[in-house]
Amino acid sequence: MAESARLVLDGEMTIYNAVATKEKLIAALATAQELELDLAQVDEIDTAGCQLLILAKREANRLGKSLHLVAHSAAVLDVLNFYDIGAFFGDPLVIPAGEAA
Repeated sequence: MAESARLVLDGEMTIYNAVATKEKLIAALATAQELELDLAQVDEIDTAGCQLLILAKREANRLGKSLHLVAHSAAVLDVLNFYDIGAFFGDPLVIPAGEAA
């Protein structure tokens, strides 16, 4: 088992591809003690996608592993802010320059 790994998710994280995304997340968690989820290329995320991120975080905790969300896309930031769950993941949320109010 690798000490750390990075999984890049791209495209849609929606109900339409939830099963495939869940399989990717679970498989990636099985391969490393620490997993980074690179979300920079996620262009659409719905409630199902958000639930998958929560599932992955809980599964990592259950297994005694670390899961970090990194490089949040604008779509991911929007959904995390909408549900006010950024603190649940414990990772810094970087707001791109020009978007801060």
